[in-house]
Amino acid sequence: MTDTTVPQQPTAAFPTLADIEAAQQTIAGVARVTPMETSQFLAELLGSPVHLKCENLQRTGAYKVRGAYNRLAALSPEQRAAGVVAASAGNHAQGVALAARELGIPATIFTPVGVALPKLQATRHYGAEVVLRGHSVEEALSAAKDFAAHTGAVFIPPFDHPDVIAGQGTLGLEIIDQVPDVDTVVVPIGGGGVISGIALAVKGMSERLGRPIRVIGVQAENAAAYPSSITAGEPVTITTKPTISDGIAVARPGDLNFPIIRDLVDEIVTVSDDDTARALLVLLERAKLVVEAAGAVGVAAIMAGAVRDTGRTVVLLSGGNIDPLMMERVITRGLVAASRYIGIRIMLPDRPGQLARVAQVISDAGANVVEVLHTRHGQGLVINEVALDLSIEARGPEHAQEVIQRLHEVGFRPELLEH
Repeated sequence: MTDTTVPQQPTAAFPTLADIEAAQQTIAGVARVTPMETSQFLAELLGSPVHLKCENLQRTGAYKVRGAYNRLAALSPEQRAAGVVAASAGNHAQGVALAARELGIPATIFTPVGVALPKLQATRHYGAEVVLRGHSVEEALSAAKDFAAHTGAVFIPPFDHPDVIAGQGTLGLEIIDQVPDVDTVVVPIGGGGVISGIALAVKGMSERLGRPIRVIGVQAENAAAYPSSITAGEPVTITTKPTISDGIAVARPGDLNFPIIRDLVDEIVTVSDDDTARALLVLLERAKLVVEAAGAVGVAAIMAGAVRDTGRTVVLLSGGNIDPLMMERVITRGLVAASRYIGIRIMLPDRPGQLARVAQVISDAGANVVEVLHTRHGQGLVINEVALDLSIEARGPEHAQEVIQRLHEVGFRPELLEH
């Protein structure tokens, strides 16, 4: 990933900068020009100004409508009459559904049975027919392709198509327009649609402006198909592990996206789920922004130190469609990862007043007990001994350590518990 020139187009498969600029005109009035915010907190961590491209505030709550609309707008009258079909568990579904509604095209969306209810309701609200099929995106994808083969509907891929890439690339043009002196752009990677479009736009504008602009991709470490594919020199399929960043949990790079990313993206880094949970918490508390896990990995990379200071930096917040139940779990995980929510176990003699002593020590340390489990039953307990499990709110790592130290000082032996 050292060649910064735009890939040549022997088959005219890659969108050009002109294609992306045309897409910008196509989607105008449908996709919003989303805000560009600044983050003093992240700037202090990185050492350079940091801007947040808030595509979580886009229509449908994510950037996907850009590529979907640009693709659907390119269909012939005959193709539009036949309708379109897509498979998705979330953002792509909503992007296709809205684009189809705006263009008056019938749309059918196949989605796994376990899709989050808010995403299901939103897709139906945009007018698409939603078919629940299978228990994974792969099964829904297979069903969508079968539907296209039998009905003549046009299958709309989520990332692996020139029109889709060009539509997503409009984000790159907006970034340059909003932050003309940008030095680095940090982008989440799933299949590679948005980063390949942004890379084409940014590198094309870089040549036009006569100065370098870096593009850094970020993947969830449990679903990082690109590093191994770059090493292999071709797209390879990996076995993904569960991740809170489900929106970028793609097992194989797109065939069209891969060479663009290989040639134009300067660096690809990975982040853990704990990194991402901390980032979501910071975005909520510091920036007052609701962002889904997949959309927050760029911020996670800065907070984890995976992105070094390379000048003025723009981070793409690619989406904000997070299920409220998932948000509750992620916030809790973020609090745990930030040592603001800890669990401890203390073995106590079974006599009156011990629980009150523990509670008083924690109170005197300025922490708050939010949950208590007091039991005489369990493996490892001896006669006349009880186990006390406590969930405690603290102000951060130093405060959590102070609470534990205070308990040690009065003779207790607290053990940290895994949440």
